[in-house]
Amino acid sequence: MPDDARARQRTGTGLGLLLALVLAAVLLTALPDDGEREGGAACRPHSVAAWSADGDLTGEFARYGDDPSRTDDWTGGDGTHSVRLPDGRLLWLFSDTYLGQVHAPPNPYGESSTWRDTAAPLVRNAAVVMRDGRLERTLAAPLFPDPVPNQWRWPVAARVEPRSPGADEQVVRVLLWVRTAGQAPWIYGVPTATEVATLSLPELRVESVVKVLDQQLVPDPSRRVLFGTTLVEEGGWTYVFGGDDGQAASRPASRAYVARVPEGRLAEPGAWRYWDGSRWAGPGARPGAVLGDGRRKGVGSAFSVARVRGTYVLFTMAAGTEGLTTVTSYWACSPVGPWHGPTRDFSPALPPGGQVAAYNPQTHPELSVDGRLVLSYDVNWLETTGAAAQLSRNVSLYRPRFVTLRVAPTR
Repeated sequence: MPDDARARQRTGTGLGLLLALVLAAVLLTALPDDGEREGGAACRPHSVAAWSADGDLTGEFARYGDDPSRTDDWTGGDGTHSVRLPDGRLLWLFSDTYLGQVHAPPNPYGESSTWRDTAAPLVRNAAVVMRDGRLERTLAAPLFPDPVPNQWRWPVAARVEPRSPGADEQVVRVLLWVRTAGQAPWIYGVPTATEVATLSLPELRVESVVKVLDQQLVPDPSRRVLFGTTLVEEGGWTYVFGGDDGQAASRPASRAYVARVPEGRLAEPGAWRYWDGSRWAGPGARPGAVLGDGRRKGVGSAFSVARVRGTYVLFTMAAGTEGLTTVTSYWACSPVGPWHGPTRDFSPALPPGGQVAAYNPQTHPELSVDGRLVLSYDVNWLETTGAAAQLSRNVSLYRPRFVTLRVAPTR
């Protein structure tokens, strides 16, 4: 073979190899990492096999909220999230929270139940510290001040991580939802941004707040995505789930989204990667929904994801009218899906009185033992008109309740 022919052959082989490597790199970028793909050996369909009320945890929040010895502490709240601290304490985070004092019965409404004054202070967020299963104190509230007038911060999921990758010092990172006051149907505020707050350890002092995703330029508020309703740690990544307000009244039918961040970098906006429907994309990318068709399948704006024996299990309120009382679940072999379900539903207990709704089911892995998950759900008066009076006359309407779940393979 002539020398120039051999040279052309070598060049052609080299170009073919180069193109193959480039194609492989593109595919690796577009596909989920190994261990995230559908059909892993450890992944099987899962659903709730059994559940029971957790009276101890529910009772502990009732005891603490009813304690009249302090006048500036938590008496009720929603948006229940928790995180285990390195010294064993448990930090409970709440969104809208009543402070003040609860009074013993009889109450001025003619009922034999504990009650709070209608002038009791309401703050946009609060944190309560638990040690050895007993609630001890409420941190100065609000823990996270309003960014500007008519905006507020709701804390959602949190985790303890290194201050920076590889560092020995640890801090608490708290995801925050920023909402702006709006008109109906945005009675719970217009979605505005996702932030990350850093809390010092062990003092739990707010050191900084960083905006990681600003949604103000998305013209349609129903398509704005807020991240942090739940976190899952896996393989050196923190998977951060979020949702939109596809239905502003918070009925399930909204869509779920997911981002991921390397361990120790939650407070770095540039480290976030968003699943856009086909690959992990950097800041500026439009997240693509991983679950939700706007009708039968979907999530409430607050839902939870847990990893159970190699399977991701998502808990949310059921779609339609059942979403006021019923929790359902989906499962997947990857944070990005495909998500299967909904599967078996269950309806946890609600306070008596009729117009009461359940919402925001959240798992608490740090309390889960022997393969059983602890899940909280919030309760509230269903109608916004007169809600403040109802929450004053019956304080149990605005406190978390807990159940213990056994989640098992379905086949």
